[in-house]
Amino acid sequence: MIVAIISDVHSNVVALEAVLEDIETLGAKRIFCAGDIVGYYPFPNETIDLLKEWNVIAILGNHDRAVIHFNTVGMNRLAADAARWTSENINAENVDYLKSLRSNLRTKVNKRTIAMYHGSPRDDDEYLYEIDTGPELIEMCACDFMISGHTHIPFVRKFANGILINPGSVGQPRDGDRKASYAILDTEHGDVTICRKLYDINKVHRKVISVGLPHFLAERLDYGF
Repeated sequence: MIVAIISDVHSNVVALEAVLEDIETLGAKRIFCAGDIVGYYPFPNETIDLLKEWNVIAILGNHDRAVIHFNTVGMNRLAADAARWTSENINAENVDYLKSLRSNLRTKVNKRTIAMYHGSPRDDDEYLYEIDTGPELIEMCACDFMISGHTHIPFVRKFANGILINPGSVGQPRDGDRKASYAILDTEHGDVTICRKLYDINKVHRKVISVGLPHFLAERLDYGF
């Protein structure tokens, strides 16, 4: 089965719309999201509504938890300011949606096990970079495919016991490429492709400024960091 993997949308519905258009043309049967649905950008309700419309299978990220619990301890100033703004502008129905999500997920697709975490099986908030990964992570979660997000940097690592996938970030890439990032997985053959998609960044810029979010959140989208 062909499945799509997204992460770290961060309320950037403009990027999400572009990515979902791509995913539809690629024939993906399911879409998984590894957390951080909200935070940073000014479209929390539109983003959640779109995920629900597309029946995306999602888990919580640290920004989602910050909005649910009104707790920004440990966040930098930009992240905390955006989380507070989101808490004030997200509707009650969508807060309930976030509250309904789990911190991690295990599921089977065509008899292959997928395990999904925002960080890692060791810690929901671990920044798991490619250099830090090894087959022990696949062993820990006893899966064929392990999905991780949080770093906003895409990679695929294949081990003898399974494949570890970080699809990068839809809403705020940090690998020097301004295009939204996601992954396509063929569960039958074990093929994984990191995909990139251009979108209207200027539309996000204008909204960030108009609602009073920090300007740097708009500016960083131009550079992909």
